[in-house]
Amino acid sequence: MSGPRRDWSDTTPLLSPQHYRHRGGSASAFSDLGSSSFSGRRASASLEMATAAVPSVPTRSVLLGVDVGTGSARAGLFDEDGKLLGSASSPIQIWKDGDCIEQSSTDIWLAICAAVKAACSLANVAGEEVAGLGFAATCSLVAVDADGSPVTVSLSGDSRRNIIVWMDHRAVKQAEKINSSSSPVLQYCGGSLSPEMQPPKLLWVKENLQESWTMAFRWMDLSDWLAYRATGDDTRSLCTTVCKWTYLGHAHMQQVDEKDSRNMEACGWDDDFWEEIGLGDLIDGHHAKIEIPIRVTQLVRVNAEKCGPSKRHMIPVSNSTTDDILNLPGVGCCMVVSTLRLGFHGGF
Repeated sequence: MSGPRRDWSDTTPLLSPQHYRHRGGSASAFSDLGSSSFSGRRASASLEMATAAVPSVPTRSVLLGVDVGTGSARAGLFDEDGKLLGSASSPIQIWKDGDCIEQSSTDIWLAICAAVKAACSLANVAGEEVAGLGFAATCSLVAVDADGSPVTVSLSGDSRRNIIVWMDHRAVKQAEKINSSSSPVLQYCGGSLSPEMQPPKLLWVKENLQESWTMAFRWMDLSDWLAYRATGDDTRSLCTTVCKWTYLGHAHMQQVDEKDSRNMEACGWDDDFWEEIGLGDLIDGHHAKIEIPIRVTQLVRVNAEKCGPSKRHMIPVSNSTTDDILNLPGVGCCMVVSTLRLGFHGGF
């Protein structure tokens, strides 16, 4: 295991009650981006702001980007022209045991809180100035129960270790089994699946950790989990599901004019594929455990308490994306174009 030990309470504030001055002389700070539990899609995670003499209109709009890599969580603050105002990082824990490499969603969230707090302090940014938030992360697999609590993916049984890291290679045999199926889905994945993709990892958990497989209520890409942790909305990103889960994005986009997004899932998920590889139970409940994605341009919002419980500040949160895809030429530009109209920058 590497990285610092942390207090495992998930209620650590995103920023402490300490106030940060901004242009205009008032002071405020985020105090909590979410509580430790969830109930369905209800955003029990609220982004509270402790304020003192907050102006009616923020003096500027600042855009917050959070990127979670393998060894650290980074936060960057930008103005609307894309100028970096301040950034900070915080290390995250990692456990390595042979081919098994694991992390903790709780620890990652605490690292994000620390990084955002430090970045805002360095950039002298106040809470009400943040106009948009976006997450990017590694293609790691997160398991949580119905309350949003961690479900172990570790042979050790350690409940903190609920993430199979992207570079984990425990599922080599499962990947070989899936690739031998010759499913038509594979032609959209370069002809075969890597053990770093999610279906082999899911199959490994089902075959080796039956209790965890039964307990898990949601299986999520890490970047999608971050958006879920911030908002309580567990709808997935088209980016993550296409790149690592075999969701057929081209079929999805043919149905973008459908009013009922539930009609899209039959076009995107190949149920025969999941049945054939031994994961047919993921089809149950309209694919509830793996959900359906939404368009890259759609936004969800995180509730934020402002000036007390009687007023709310709504911060747009972009669809999450994987760090490797965001770095591809053109893709990051598309993210910027699709989100600039809504007041924040996607190219952090």
